[in-house]
Amino acid sequence: MANANKLTLFIVIFMLAGILSGAVIHSYASPGVVTAWADNITLLTDIFLRLIKMVIAPLVFSTLTVGIMRLGETSTIGRVGGKAMIWFISSSILSILVGLFVVSLEQPGSGLNLAIPQEATDTGLAVGGMSLKGFLTHTIPTSIAEAMANNEILQIVVFSMFFGIGGASLGEKFNAPLVAALDVVSHIMLKVTGYVMYVAPLAIFAAISSVISTQGLGILLNYASFIGGYYVAILLTCLVLLAVGYIMLKKEVFRLMSMLKDPVLVAFTTSSSEAAYPKTLEQLTKFGCSPNIVSFVLPIGYSFNLVGSMVYCSFASMFIAQAYNIHLSFAEITVLMLTLMLASKGIAGVPRSALVVLAATIPSFNIPVAGILLLMGIDHFLDMGRSAINVLGNGIATAMLAQNEGLLEEEPELVEREA
Repeated sequence: MANANKLTLFIVIFMLAGILSGAVIHSYASPGVVTAWADNITLLTDIFLRLIKMVIAPLVFSTLTVGIMRLGETSTIGRVGGKAMIWFISSSILSILVGLFVVSLEQPGSGLNLAIPQEATDTGLAVGGMSLKGFLTHTIPTSIAEAMANNEILQIVVFSMFFGIGGASLGEKFNAPLVAALDVVSHIMLKVTGYVMYVAPLAIFAAISSVISTQGLGILLNYASFIGGYYVAILLTCLVLLAVGYIMLKKEVFRLMSMLKDPVLVAFTTSSSEAAYPKTLEQLTKFGCSPNIVSFVLPIGYSFNLVGSMVYCSFASMFIAQAYNIHLSFAEITVLMLTLMLASKGIAGVPRSALVVLAATIPSFNIPVAGILLLMGIDHFLDMGRSAINVLGNGIATAMLAQNEGLLEEEPELVEREA
């Protein structure tokens, strides 16, 4: 936690330094110096982006495979797991639609008019002549080694799903050693990702300084617009989740909200849904959910039910496209959102996981990956809302599944007091 706070402090300091240096250069330097500064300082951002891409393939493969193989194969697990996945996918789609609605209405990136970098990153998905046949063909890897070498995130996800399902079918007796080994790999990659994030303050300084030196301080108004619109989308998503929860739980959803306020607050203030996990587990059990349901659904939800990340990914990807004046068709937006949804599954706990997903996905749609650096300086403030709504979403999902399975007691605390 201390290291996370230090990193946040350094990010804020270097962000402010980037703003100051960019403003000074924009105001006092000659056009030639401004151009030279903006072009050369981005070397730091290029290094950071290459480091991020370095960890994507092994991280996605190990975390997603382990998550699937741990589902098991008994009938009860299959039934509850199936219901959970249906809800997780449904809630992801709802969250994406809310984010798209708000960002399309507000248009926070319009007016930035950023120039597309000369060295554009292309990971192979030809969106110019996009067709359903071409997309479906592209999702199936001919070689997992080639997919990993090219950071084809969707192909890696597809292979990981087949690999995980095949491993789970062998049973715990046979797959336990592989699960343990891949779990170690995932933890190693998480550690490596943590190391890479130490370069983030320098990358943020370079990105912001470069943009402000060429665009001026007026660009900061777009940041305020982005944060405001993003939190409107977060609040709307909360209302949608509560409405669905009310359908299943009736007035009990308000008692659940009251009991989850502490873990939600922990997640918000620490920018970490993982920090709230123990308290969430405890409060759901006190609410009346069967411990078996809670211990099974909640961990899966932490990997697959990232509603806050879905709001962010849809909002941020369209913001970056707007900033670079890239106009996507309805079909392209649909495929982009589907890809973001699939790519986000299984990487909960990754530092700045939503940024990692964006970095892995948007280049396939000819959206410059450098655009995510525009958001890294304020990502901590965005992550607070992301983490809080992730906890709320997982709490509501677990309670609804317990109710559906007939494993939810009504106000067990009152029953204990009366006894």
